[in-house]
Amino acid sequence: MSASLEKLLENPRVWRGRNQAQRKAGLASGYPELDRHLPGGGWPTGALTEILTEQYGIGELRLLMPALVRLSVEDSQSDYSEPGWIAWVAPPFQPYPPALTQCGIDLSRMLIVRPKDPGEILWSAEQALSSGTCAAVLFWSEKLDDQASRRLQLAAEKGHSWGIAFRPMAARRQPSAAALRLELHSSGEGTRVHILKSRGGRPTILKKLI
Repeated sequence: MSASLEKLLENPRVWRGRNQAQRKAGLASGYPELDRHLPGGGWPTGALTEILTEQYGIGELRLLMPALVRLSVEDSQSDYSEPGWIAWVAPPFQPYPPALTQCGIDLSRMLIVRPKDPGEILWSAEQALSSGTCAAVLFWSEKLDDQASRRLQLAAEKGHSWGIAFRPMAARRQPSAAALRLELHSSGEGTRVHILKSRGGRPTILKKLI
């Protein structure tokens, strides 16, 4: 490979595709219907997932909880013998320990990061993702452009971490390098999950998933 090509491929704006043989098995979501529609049969690890909602608190954490519980007790992606951290960066609420414990989360593996400056949210998430010590990094940010999403995707790949970005519905039309993009809609009948983008998959609407 020429030096000029190597330099080009190092640019965070360049996405390098993988063939089917290179695809890793996904992390089981705990929802068989969702897993059937995700390449690898679950959440993409070592990658960025975006979840778009009209408002927070409509079931997005309930959707992630089975996988987060598993990661908090047995993280096979970690570079260390013990499970990696579950990092929460700038959550818009105070996580409630008794509820998390009841779900099965090991609180000793939780790490809450609250940057003083909103501009530091994405930097904090990128550092956590690339560290190799975090099994998952959840972060809430209304400002995530295409270039930033590419950096976060590369950081997740480097650290073998699962990045989860919570974003407002208004971001739906913005480009993103995330491997997976979901849109959640709440109604009296339950929460509908719309797979907007799935690397290696196709858009799908799942009704009353949670």
